[in-house]
Amino acid sequence: MGRRTVVVIGGGCAGVLAAREVLRSGDDNVVLSEPGELGGGIAYGAAQPWHLLNSRAGAMSADPDDPDHFVGWARRRGLDADPDAFLGRREYGRYLRDALDAAVAAHPGRLAVRRAPVRSLYPGSTGVAVCLADGAIVFADHVVLAVGGPAGTRPPGLPVRLAAHPAYVSDPWRRGALAAIPRGAPVLLIGTGLTAVDVALTLTADGGDRPLVAVSRRGQLPLNHTAHATPPAVPALAGCRTLRDVVRAVRACAGQAGEWRAVVDGVRPHLDRLWSALTPGEQDAFLRHLARPWECHRHRMPPPVAERIAALRAAGALEIRAGGLDGLAPAPGGALDASLIATPAELMPTPARAAPAPGGGIMAGADVRVRRFAAVVNCAGPGRLPAAAGPLVGALLRAGFARVGPHGLGLDVDAAGRVVARDGTVHPRLWLLGPLRRGAQWETTAVPEIRAQARALARDLAVAAALPEAA
Repeated sequence: MGRRTVVVIGGGCAGVLAAREVLRSGDDNVVLSEPGELGGGIAYGAAQPWHLLNSRAGAMSADPDDPDHFVGWARRRGLDADPDAFLGRREYGRYLRDALDAAVAAHPGRLAVRRAPVRSLYPGSTGVAVCLADGAIVFADHVVLAVGGPAGTRPPGLPVRLAAHPAYVSDPWRRGALAAIPRGAPVLLIGTGLTAVDVALTLTADGGDRPLVAVSRRGQLPLNHTAHATPPAVPALAGCRTLRDVVRAVRACAGQAGEWRAVVDGVRPHLDRLWSALTPGEQDAFLRHLARPWECHRHRMPPPVAERIAALRAAGALEIRAGGLDGLAPAPGGALDASLIATPAELMPTPARAAPAPGGGIMAGADVRVRRFAAVVNCAGPGRLPAAAGPLVGALLRAGFARVGPHGLGLDVDAAGRVVARDGTVHPRLWLLGPLRRGAQWETTAVPEIRAQARALARDLAVAAALPEAA
């Protein structure tokens, strides 16, 4: 029997980690489909020098067996690196490429990179036909989807007719998307998460006097890391049966520890188990009331970035508004008039007070004001499936080879990460890694979890190769 072929679709972080683990864990040939730069993806491919990793270097190893792998790589290249450091995202993209190159060198002749994107997949009982955009067809024994997360959500106040307006930037990571915004022109950022932080850094990096306004329903920025990590503090979770129990345990532990970051880091390894134990109704309640506050605590800004954002706010160059966007309208000179909802602080939703549904109208007591902007940049988080599916994932959904997972956050998968079809069957040859597992899992977007998924997948493939039916 010859070597099997494993096709990995996507050459960003998840794809590189998957290809590396498959090369190192078995005897399979790997075909990696990525039209862009390997190790790039959205997170690292379009990063500028001022874009830092949002996690410490000590957490970013590509190798589950060597926690200092990334730190050692950085030091060998003359970077001032220690486990607590926050290094540049560009450097991390280079690191991923070097980590893959090392695996290729150790296992020569087993990796082929195809620069054409994958157009469609046709899973069968004996393999998967992978159809590339250049017309080629690769027959795979297994396929790994490592295509990143859903596309950004379309702001509820954006009319469809304005989606193509030249002043509206739907994807701030598209090459050159921000370069055309004139210096000194007011810019609206829709969203106040890490993407909005990145965009604010970019738009102010040249010293241009662009007044920025960032708006979201809660008006919450990500919180900041400390300069040095504190040991994780794990709440008493054993007796938790409901979402309310979990919240109480986390709050009690934070009160005892005196440092909420330690508690957040202590909860993280248990999140998937906690998420799976919640009822669908409790999961929905978490998404509506607690997901955004949790994300602000979980995905934090590095200290230098937090200091820069604070300086911009203090100088009046960045305004953070709670409320949201009620609508956009074209204005003279190619600008856009934005109707911004200003929500009084006392009316802001809390877990005890139901929040308005996204796009569900203006909260009573809110004020709406119209302001003119030369550009409006969509910095909102990922959308829901199927609307936010990329071309390949959308094709799989339409063909019934995959189905939307819980709450529309990703695709449905089994515990091992195998894709579940529309009819509920699990395809043994179609695997999923990374952000599109969210919904079936919760903590599935960061390097520590993705590298663990890649290792587990490679081991599962190695076990499958040893089974009699694999012969």
